[in-house]
Amino acid sequence: MPQPMPASRPRGGALLVLAIAAVLAAPVRADDTNGAQPASTNDTGPAATPQDAKNLSAIQVTAATTATTIAPTQGSMVATEPQSTVGSLYIQENIAPTGDYTDAAAISPSVYTVTPNGSGLMEAPVVSIRGFQDGQYNVTFDGIPWMDSNDFTHHSTSYFTNQETSSVTVDRGPGTAGTLGNATFGGTISVDSINPQDTLNVSPYLSFGSWSTDVEGARIDTGKLNDGGTSAVINVQNSSSDGYLSYAGQRRQSVFAKVVQPLDDHTTLTFVAMANKLDQYVPFGATKAQIAQYGVNYGLVNDPTSQAYYRYNQDKINTNLGYIGLHSEFDGWTIDNKAYTYGYNHFGFNGEDPNGETPNGTYYSPTDVPGQHMRNTNRSWGDIFRLGKELGPGEVRTGVWYDHQDDIRWLYEFDDTIDQLNPVIAPGAPSLALASADRRMNDTLVTIQPFLEYQWNITDNAYFIGGVKYNRFERDLDAPVNQKTETPLTYSKTWNATLPSASFHYSFSSDWTAYAQWAKGYLAPNLNLLYVPNPAVSDSAVAPEKTTNWQMGTTWSADNLTLSGDIYKIDFNNFVQSQKVGGVTEFYNGGGVHYKGLELEGTYMLGAGFSVYANGSLNRAIQTADNSWNPNTPHKTAALGLLYRNGPVYASLVDKFVGKTYYTANANDDTPIGGYAVTNFAASYRFDPHLADVKDIKIGFQVNNLFNNTTINALAGTTVADSTPLFWTIPARNYNVTISADLF
Repeated sequence: MPQPMPASRPRGGALLVLAIAAVLAAPVRADDTNGAQPASTNDTGPAATPQDAKNLSAIQVTAATTATTIAPTQGSMVATEPQSTVGSLYIQENIAPTGDYTDAAAISPSVYTVTPNGSGLMEAPVVSIRGFQDGQYNVTFDGIPWMDSNDFTHHSTSYFTNQETSSVTVDRGPGTAGTLGNATFGGTISVDSINPQDTLNVSPYLSFGSWSTDVEGARIDTGKLNDGGTSAVINVQNSSSDGYLSYAGQRRQSVFAKVVQPLDDHTTLTFVAMANKLDQYVPFGATKAQIAQYGVNYGLVNDPTSQAYYRYNQDKINTNLGYIGLHSEFDGWTIDNKAYTYGYNHFGFNGEDPNGETPNGTYYSPTDVPGQHMRNTNRSWGDIFRLGKELGPGEVRTGVWYDHQDDIRWLYEFDDTIDQLNPVIAPGAPSLALASADRRMNDTLVTIQPFLEYQWNITDNAYFIGGVKYNRFERDLDAPVNQKTETPLTYSKTWNATLPSASFHYSFSSDWTAYAQWAKGYLAPNLNLLYVPNPAVSDSAVAPEKTTNWQMGTTWSADNLTLSGDIYKIDFNNFVQSQKVGGVTEFYNGGGVHYKGLELEGTYMLGAGFSVYANGSLNRAIQTADNSWNPNTPHKTAALGLLYRNGPVYASLVDKFVGKTYYTANANDDTPIGGYAVTNFAASYRFDPHLADVKDIKIGFQVNNLFNNTTINALAGTTVADSTPLFWTIPARNYNVTISADLF
């Protein structure tokens, strides 16, 4: 096997010297504040009154830097469960221009994520919150739950870019009854999009960095277009990179648009649309032997006779999303509605066993390269309707979420050498396609979630929220070739769940609040329950997986200090497991996981533009069946940062530590992955170039993984043939330089 192409060497040192020299030589002037939101105001977060949200927005807009505007993450003053919000300042200054929402969420307490090819340069294979994995929690865009319906996972590189994101909030809990989604089991990551500015502005930007990475784009704000206050924002973007891992390049184009149309003083229409095109070469991870032989950045190779040939391991993905939102407040009533659709179309190609344990050979030739070609495509249509009314000493809130997703899923064996279907059963099958098919499936998921809750304002300082949500979800499968069994199946199944919640919020003062929560979370059954010859055998034995959450915490927010902490205990039950009875696979509920822990985060203003940031968590997740540690759950996480902001100057040095985790590769190999830390540096300077039609220019740079830690940090899976563990490593030191301008 040929030696992979080495990654580009970072050139961060010279850039660092030049940037510091420019900063020291330049005059300081005032600059607009654009920091973290004090609280999430998305549709699916913990309940807060509209007036609370308005007051918090007013706190954010200030001419001076405060702890709330500089903080990388901070708790909420109105949330009723642990919540960390990453604001636009941290996203713009500290996340690589190719990054996505997982990179923003990674700084939060109890969050563990892996980006093996560099920020945003492949889908994050691990994003863990307290040990809950992707697919066990919601991700929302502007309050709209979004996921692949088969297993509720998310494609982090396929929708909004960082330049189109205003904030990311990590909600570590199931929320109130009004928190919607198919996986309130482990919490919600809420991604909120950018809003139009009030004044006309065109802001082009250009980035370049390690691994031949380039990003070109422009944001256009129309300002107020007429007396009615119509405004819009458009972002267009192109990016390309060779990636850190060998032969794992990515090309991406994205366009996003939002139009806000006030109808009167109380009613606003919002129109949003985005489209994304992604082409990337995707490794599967590397064995320890491959890492030792070819280097820590081993991914794919440039050899057409190898199943690891990069052109045989490729994703072509097109996505789109759009919604129409209506928000109105009048006479004590609040109406909020979003009608939406989103689509995902993925053509994927991979070698049969890119890690080399399966020899070449197909139906046509013993030397031809075997591979697989697949397509996953889905389209969701849905609506979220919310209605609130002031009633007695509080507000009653009700609503319903409806979502209908159709999926097409197929996977065929291929001879990659001659680009032909590769039959895997004896000749005589009805067709070559059926003889080569591992799966051919059409499935549908319909979710209906009505909810009712009441916020009782006990005093001016205290309120209680109690409510219940009912969930009905139905799966329909029509599979000429069902996954796993490779036999036909037509089947339909409906599940139901009732989820109560109760929470209490108290304000000791305008700076200090506390909360306590009890709530049920749930995870809708995965499509894999139907990957058996007769799903009816398991029907009576499988109920939706649920969590019971007890949490309490407190938040302090003042000009010079933001501080929050919480403790939690979560019982996960109804764990869906499988067993073979008489050679037939059956599913059943059994066991679960006990979670408990402590989380802290805070930012303190030292003075003279300097601030210090820290967060930490102690996490425990024990499987009840055998008292073993839950995989991909760090014992602890921590972050420490030194931040500087003074007028046009921004700089930060932030370290994130992830404690020891365990994986289970096979029965005889349960090995810990040692704790590790990654340190990132970022700096930027904004100045007036004294050019016509150019208001200002900003130059920023980032050096990621400053101390070049390239150790193994996650299990990638196992090989096809022998279940040999595959691993991901931390990308080597790398840099990005970004130049942007405001033209009006």
